Amino acid sequence: MKRREFIKTASVSLAAPLIVPSSVFSRPAPSDRLLLGSIGVGRQGQANLMELLYRGLETGARVVAVCDLDRHRLDNARWLAEKTYAQELGLNQYHGVSPYHDFRELLSRKDLDGVVISVPDFWHGIVALAAARAGQDIYLEKPLTYSLVEGQKLVREVRRKKLVLQTGSQQRSSIYFLKACEIVRNGFLGELQSIKVWLPEDSGRGQPGPMPIPPNLDYNFWLGPTPEAPYSEDRVHPQMSYERPGWMQIEPYARGMITNWGAHMLDIAQWGHNSEHSGPVSLEASAEFPERGLFNVHTRFKARAVYGDGVTLTVESGEPAGVRFEGTEGWLFVRREGIECSNQNLLSYQPGSGQVSLYHSSNHMKNFLECLRTRQDPAAPVEVGHRSNSLCIILHLAMKLGRKLQWDPEKEQFVNDEEANRLLDYPRRKPWQV
Repeated sequence: MKRREFIKTASVSLAAPLIVPSSVFSRPAPSDRLLLGSIGVGRQGQANLMELLYRGLETGARVVAVCDLDRHRLDNARWLAEKTYAQELGLNQYHGVSPYHDFRELLSRKDLDGVVISVPDFWHGIVALAAARAGQDIYLEKPLTYSLVEGQKLVREVRRKKLVLQTGSQQRSSIYFLKACEIVRNGFLGELQSIKVWLPEDSGRGQPGPMPIPPNLDYNFWLGPTPEAPYSEDRVHPQMSYERPGWMQIEPYARGMITNWGAHMLDIAQWGHNSEHSGPVSLEASAEFPERGLFNVHTRFKARAVYGDGVTLTVESGEPAGVRFEGTEGWLFVRREGIECSNQNLLSYQPGSGQVSLYHSSNHMKNFLECLRTRQDPAAPVEVGHRSNSLCIILHLAMKLGRKLQWDPEKEQFVNDEEANRLLDYPRRKPWQV
């Protein structure tokens, strides 16, 4: 497929489900418009860009800058944004989206109101901290950061600057997960005893290369804080598609499914348990790390954690991905497709006076854009994103260490375990310090 055909096909396939007739939009005045940038426009980044474009048309926000280290993806994102605006605004042509190779140049713009960050996991903390220090409001893809220490620093910086940060935990804006957590939090399952979470399993094999570096990719910049390594398409992302990138199965770029899907499902587990600002007190895990060439994250695994109130959490690979809450008077299982419950009458439940009513958001990106104006916290604020991610991280460390660990959720440290505490952060190549 020629590049022009590839770009058109890839863009249409992602854009099609989100296309809405322009007649449904009530457009705010240009003088009241928010200006945003999109950093990272690959597989998830392009999906986030499309959502930002259309929700922005509804709320008075306009994308004026895109950034990526792959020139082909950067050109495609700019073309896609300007084509969308031309269509939706009824114009023959639209120009007004600037491309950037270096995220620091984009962040130096003084006219921006916020950024959407969709870079690989190991870049999350570095780019988000730079954005926060530049005074930008942030929509940050999950998991919040690669290391726990990065998350702690990001929480402090966002609050110090009084910024809005929405973690890309989109399940918080799903009626299924909202209703499930309200049922649990209001005690309709009786006293909560256990939570069980199932996550998908990684598979496949990565080819280590080396391969010639594509001229459109700044590979050394892409490696950033991580050690030098020979280029392989499986190490970065496919050059002729927007399929799932290989870096998601390689340490130190990502931690595998425990942070990939785990950041979503463990967020819901703690939301329903009302421990979203805390964490367990003990944990242990076992995992398989089979030889898969370049891919070296865990495949099958099982983990167990205990909270201070005695509630147990088990997390393991399996299908379908979802969260099961078990109480003294019943159970509830929730996943992206819906809810199952031991008492079907609870599925029509609506919180009444004096009952727990959780944060309601019907669209995650729109909620972020609305909060840029109200200055209120969004559905998945920085502390929640950090605590959900820190649970994923310490479970991953339990897999790697292969022994039971004690955790202090207030200090966010392992108890009397220097070896484990050293793994809460990692050394970075210069100049990418945080």
